[in-house]
Amino acid sequence: MKLFKSLLLAPAALGLLSPLSVSASEVNLNEISNYSDVESKKFANTFSNDDSNNETLLAGGEGLVDSYDGGFSSTTTASFSTNMYIGYEDTAAGAGDDAVVTAYDIQIDLNTSFTGEDSLDISLDGGNAGVAGIDEFDGNATTVPGTDVEGLAVDGVAYTFPIGANTTAFVGFDSDGSSLFTTACAYGGPGNMLDDCGNVNAGITGGETAVGASYDFGNGLTAAFGAQTEAGANAGAFTEESGDSFALNGAYIADNYGISLTYASVENNALTDENAFTALNAYYTPEGSLPSISVGYEIGDIGGATAATDEQASFMVGLTWDEVGPGSAGIALGHSNTNESGDELYQYEAYYEYPVNDSMTITPLIYTLDAAGNADDTTGMMVKTSFSF
Repeated sequence: MKLFKSLLLAPAALGLLSPLSVSASEVNLNEISNYSDVESKKFANTFSNDDSNNETLLAGGEGLVDSYDGGFSSTTTASFSTNMYIGYEDTAAGAGDDAVVTAYDIQIDLNTSFTGEDSLDISLDGGNAGVAGIDEFDGNATTVPGTDVEGLAVDGVAYTFPIGANTTAFVGFDSDGSSLFTTACAYGGPGNMLDDCGNVNAGITGGETAVGASYDFGNGLTAAFGAQTEAGANAGAFTEESGDSFALNGAYIADNYGISLTYASVENNALTDENAFTALNAYYTPEGSLPSISVGYEIGDIGGATAATDEQASFMVGLTWDEVGPGSAGIALGHSNTNESGDELYQYEAYYEYPVNDSMTITPLIYTLDAAGNADDTTGMMVKTSFSF
């Protein structure tokens, strides 16, 4: 095995061989109302010098949005973030190979509530980060086709609301049908290939219209349903002409471990067959300085494919250290959407997340990706500097 891969696998082996004990830890969960990891900054009604005479609306004892007076409502918040990237990839001969690449992106997240329990969320993106050399960070790319102009695009509109004491529902546009799902994973690496913890297709994403609901049984046990559609040209939502996906998710999250199971039925591109995916995820967080371990495995049945090509799989295992000096670190390996007729092309990655201050974080990432056949492997080294304000 190459030296780089050996360096990545050595800490993983030590982590697995170390005795494990129990403590509490936080878990990365999917939240429909959290489009960004930056802190929200509340806007005051500074766009109007006149004091409003309208009284705050009330319903069921909850504070609601103030009547419109020319400014932002008292429950409206906004968060802003921008990323600057620099990176380098060594690949097989091709465009962009060995070039040093720089780019940026921005994100604006708006949130408001009308009852104190619901949430209307809007996300706006912009940038030119969808290029080779930094693509493993999966930054925003909104360049207008045929120009060098970076536009501002709506990246999702969703409304989440409670139904009774234990049920939460949502409807969204340009949203994920899995928005209310819980995936048992503690690994939060920035690499695009492994950041879904092996739940690649079962946790359905990228819908034009999406709906879903979740139910909290208490004591860490939850269940959720999600559906999304890609209508395309002249096709309505959830019709015979649209590409529809339906998924179920169940999870149990305890103080220092968790497990989740997700199943999805996804219409393929031809809309003639359905693909079925099942993903199993789990994590365990020991006490002390030992790393948390996350494991994910997904198996897929490809509808309409031949017997030799109708199965595909994804897999990942990752270790996360919450405290390494002033920051946190992680390493992971895995492969994604590997058809049974092909080779398992593994990616190995390591990252370090260093908070310079409350509003600035620097994240270097290094990875290598196996290539098919005798082609050269891809190696990438890149840094993302994130600002929140």
